[in-house]
Amino acid sequence: MSLSITEKAEIVKQYGQAEGDTGSPEVQVALLTTDIIKLTEHFKLHKHDHHSRRGLIRKVNLRRKLLSYLRNKDIGRYRKIISQLKLRG
Repeated sequence: MSLSITEKAEIVKQYGQAEGDTGSPEVQVALLTTDIIKLTEHFKLHKHDHHSRRGLIRKVNLRRKLLSYLRNKDIGRYRKIISQLKLRG
């Protein structure tokens, strides 16, 4: 259910500010979004998996906090990541 090493590396390469950038909010939001999408697909088959659902809620909340931080810090970077990931409407 978690991301493979190659998937993570591809996301870091695509959304990172520099080579090996794993800590920027953009990379973290992209990784969380991919995890959220995978978990959402998992719940279509396993409706009663409440333990994993708790993890999904935690990831959604963490992504929301990171996006809020980015919106307050740099609105241009926030708008760019929102449009790249097709979040919000």
